[in-house]
Amino acid sequence: MVQANIKQSDFETLLVDQAAAEQIVGESTSYWKDAWRRFKKNKLALFGVAVIIFLAIMAFIGGPISGQSYDDTDLINANQTPSAEHWFGTDNLGRDVFARTWYGAKISLFIGLMASLIDLIIGVIWGAVSGFFGGKVDEYMMRVADILYGVPYLLVVILLMVVMPPGLWTMIIAMTITGWISMARIVRGQVMQLRSEEYVLASKSLGASNSRLLFRHLVPNTIGPILVTLTLTIPTAIFTEAFLSYLGLGVPAPRASWGTMASDALPAFQYTPHQLFFPAFFICLTILAFNVIGDGLRDALDPKESK
Repeated sequence: MVQANIKQSDFETLLVDQAAAEQIVGESTSYWKDAWRRFKKNKLALFGVAVIIFLAIMAFIGGPISGQSYDDTDLINANQTPSAEHWFGTDNLGRDVFARTWYGAKISLFIGLMASLIDLIIGVIWGAVSGFFGGKVDEYMMRVADILYGVPYLLVVILLMVVMPPGLWTMIIAMTITGWISMARIVRGQVMQLRSEEYVLASKSLGASNSRLLFRHLVPNTIGPILVTLTLTIPTAIFTEAFLSYLGLGVPAPRASWGTMASDALPAFQYTPHQLFFPAFFICLTILAFNVIGDGLRDALDPKESK
């Protein structure tokens, strides 16, 4: 075996600047920046966002750009097919379907957003308090939720819609009577998991109040599941509104929603299918958009998906 002759001159001493070696040259990335980076890669979720933005804009400008009113009747021009004058045709009373579709978008989206927002507020507070205190407080609060959850959701909504005077807020209140329970259960589970974390115990040892622990430390750290649940609650509320309107329990005339338009169009569907097609299409499109956004948020906000 031949041994190579290694000399001291074969080596060169490298001078290293210790300060430069310890300098952080990469851009710091926060949790939300990293989540947004992952969300942007989901093309289907971006498509859902674009659809919701488009629907929101058209809900306000759709009627004016058509030059028609959603509640003007014209029996002479009833049941017309789509044309240059009436882009989506007319219904059985001669009302412009295009204008009614975008007015209905305003009503349906408002109901979905408001019902989901109320569910969010009640569900987050109820679930956070129940999960944080535990014990008998948790036992009593969750038994109330279980009792309400045991009553069929649609039965509660229909009964309240029959008892209370018809209107937009009546429908929203009826939806939120039991709609907050799913949100409360998710928040409760997250808070029970986080309340024993070291940063919570450290804050408690420093004298932080219960309200500060809840709304400064615990609830913000459950924002991911909350946002995902919220995006899935909105299409549920929109579909419930459409279903109630189909049963004749929707917003009163002359107001229009996608559900009332579908209900009015059904008797003449064989002869004028366009009257049912447009509200049904936009109901399906909206529900699809919110669902893909929810899927995108779930993947983006999951720390396990971080690369």
